[in-house]
Amino acid sequence: MKKIALIPAYEPDLKMIDLIESLFIGGYDVVVVDDGSGAKYEGIFSLAGKKNATVISHSQNRGKGNAIKTGLFYICLNYNEPYVVVTADCDGQHTCEDIEKVTSMAADNMDKLILGGRRFEGKVPLRSRVGNSITRFVYRAACGAEIYDTQTGLRAFSHKLSPIMINIPGERYEYEMNMLMYFARQRLPMEEIPIKTVYIEENASSHFDTIKDSVRIYKEILKFSGVSFLSFLLDYMLYIVFLNLTGVLTISNIFARILSASFNYTMNRKLVFKSRAGLLRSITQYVALAVFILAANTAILAGLAYTGVNVYLGKVITEVVMFFVSYTIQHRFIFKKHGTAAQKALPGKVAI
Repeated sequence: MKKIALIPAYEPDLKMIDLIESLFIGGYDVVVVDDGSGAKYEGIFSLAGKKNATVISHSQNRGKGNAIKTGLFYICLNYNEPYVVVTADCDGQHTCEDIEKVTSMAADNMDKLILGGRRFEGKVPLRSRVGNSITRFVYRAACGAEIYDTQTGLRAFSHKLSPIMINIPGERYEYEMNMLMYFARQRLPMEEIPIKTVYIEENASSHFDTIKDSVRIYKEILKFSGVSFLSFLLDYMLYIVFLNLTGVLTISNIFARILSASFNYTMNRKLVFKSRAGLLRSITQYVALAVFILAANTAILAGLAYTGVNVYLGKVITEVVMFFVSYTIQHRFIFKKHGTAAQKALPGKVAI
């Protein structure tokens, strides 16, 4: 089976040339996508071409996700099936041994996405360790799936999955997270196998923008958090108003929740998840969720009040607990995203 290494590259150094040479010796065809590195790096990409790599160039920087898709388009148009594609970073952080390991696993599992998972042992930059921990938690909360290294760039898959990969949304670093979320939502098989953790010069060559790229990766849960916070403020204000009017905790909580839930449903459907699910079905499911959360919310609130916790503080504690329950159920079931029409219609070959 043909083995193809796809390397998205932005402002690389000679470590990429060493990687290309080693991969070529190992029997790989190498496709490099220059993601708008500019004239300063023309020499390195010219050398890559002389080392038997196919080099495709973007006129300007479009992002890692876009570079991977460009490479996949080229592969789909120029290679006969069957083949395995392995994506590897250009900075030397993936060893040829590990690249071969994930490639072989993908060749034996044609319908499965294979991930090379680092375990972050030894000397790991604090930014990388913290970032991966946060992303792992967000991914688990969003999808209910357990992937240890959600930010790994070492991924292998067969030609069967290439059309799916091309159509997954995302142009920059968020593309890799979107890929994992799509596979989890569609219940497509993934397997993570351990690889070495290699950081060169404290990962100084990374072009990851901590703020901008983190926002792209976490944007769905950030929007959900924002809507949830606004819903909470509305709910809390109504709760205080009704409590002062009626003096009855349970009735105040119920009426406040009904009004804030209507706001929450509308915002989540249209803004956060941009769901195309049937209106009647999603409303029915949301109402069922709202009833469940209301019952749990009221029970927890009453229990905290019974133990002597201040009723206003108890409301805050209860909402924090139910936030994660609500997000998980809405994300995975009520507003679940299905494959696009393009993904469902894609044949084995894809036209640009």
